[in-house]
Amino acid sequence: MSTSHREQIQRAVSGDKDALGELLERIGPDVERGLRISSTWRGQLDASDVMQVTYIEAFMQISQFDATRPEAFVGWLRRIAENNLRDAIRSLESRRNPPPRMQLAAHGGDSGAALFDVLTAGTGTPSLAARRNDAGARLREALHMLPPDYARVVQLYDLDLRSIDEVAAELNRSPGAIYMLRSRGLDRLRELLGPPSHFLESRA
Repeated sequence: MSTSHREQIQRAVSGDKDALGELLERIGPDVERGLRISSTWRGQLDASDVMQVTYIEAFMQISQFDATRPEAFVGWLRRIAENNLRDAIRSLESRRNPPPRMQLAAHGGDSGAALFDVLTAGTGTPSLAARRNDAGARLREALHMLPPDYARVVQLYDLDLRSIDEVAAELNRSPGAIYMLRSRGLDRLRELLGPPSHFLESRA
């Protein structure tokens, strides 16, 4: 590995987005070519879908990469891509049983309150129910902190209650891409919202 390549990775880890963009532009195609998607799923997912989400994740996770091991960068990016691919295929395989939404009846038909409970493992306790308006506001704030593609998919699928096919058609993405974007969006929302106790303490 050349000195310039090592320095570029160090700059990327330090927050230089241009350096990271150049790395992804150079390395990404090789990672994409290494992805193996069976013929079963090629009509609903392709490698470019996987890489689009992988690039978003790379920008979000780059600060966690160990800059003292620049030789591991390709493997790091490949693992992100393979995790995204695995999650997409798992969702496509279980498509007859779509990702669960909380029972809206238990939340007065409020999809935002239902999603908040899913993300924070809420138990429907009176204390949480009493703070539902605050929970909705917190969820909206967290949504604004997501990458736009993540936020849009969560909004359409989990809050507007559109089907995966409807969301895919509106965003001009494959169903597999929508599953990946949703999965990563929910991951980020969980991180932002924290556990129920954290939420309640922060609002006390």
